[in-house]
Amino acid sequence: MGKMEVGLQLYTLRDQMAIDLEGTLRHVAALGYSGVEFAGYFGRSAQEIRSLLDELNLKAIGSHIGLTNISENLQGEIDFIKTIGGSYFTCPSVPEEDRKDAAGWQSLYAIFQKTGEEVGKQGLQFCYHNHAFEFDIQVGDEFAFDALYQTTTTEAVKVELDVCWVQFAKQDVLTYIEKYKGRIPLLHLKDFTRDEQGQLKTLELGQGEVQLDQVIDASVKAGVKWLIVEQDSCQNPPLESIANSMNWLRSQNSDTYILR
Repeated sequence: MGKMEVGLQLYTLRDQMAIDLEGTLRHVAALGYSGVEFAGYFGRSAQEIRSLLDELNLKAIGSHIGLTNISENLQGEIDFIKTIGGSYFTCPSVPEEDRKDAAGWQSLYAIFQKTGEEVGKQGLQFCYHNHAFEFDIQVGDEFAFDALYQTTTTEAVKVELDVCWVQFAKQDVLTYIEKYKGRIPLLHLKDFTRDEQGQLKTLELGQGEVQLDQVIDASVKAGVKWLIVEQDSCQNPPLESIANSMNWLRSQNSDTYILR
């Protein structure tokens, strides 16, 4: 069983990326992250980004691509990810108006299946990244999340499991990792607590409610390829937060993942 690599979802550094993309990526590489998952390209060309990643020996995991771009610019998005060297084409969420009922979800499943088949033909893997709302509605006898993976094929649609949101939705994270064993190439490693209003408050790794050590052990057994650190909102400056999360990973002395 191979070791997992550790990457960073660049949404965490969205403000820094907008100001200084090159300097931000240099900082990420220097901290020891092996790869990055993009959430926008900030006006840079694919070749510009590829050249910088190659210089930094930083891998492109792939990108988060919204539903609008999937429908309006699918080939362009595929080409961009392939040029930067990515492997994963991930839908990060869906608009509320498209997921109000079971019929809406069924339409989404058809889109995901078709998109997954097309990106697969071109050498990429389609994934879907969850939040908590997929566990708020039933499609048939299942949560919308589970119905998605029952409706689509394993080859076309894989799981980018965000364990923070699964636990926030009051589901058992370890059960879900085991349930989708072999279908989870990407896992968002996140920690959280709840604020005074009961809303999600994301934290640096090791500071919240998620049993991350158990998650990491379960992930390697499930065949996860990438542990991807993400923090939706940071209490410290974001560059400091990603450093603290990396330090936590280093402190675990785990033999299940690779750090540079």
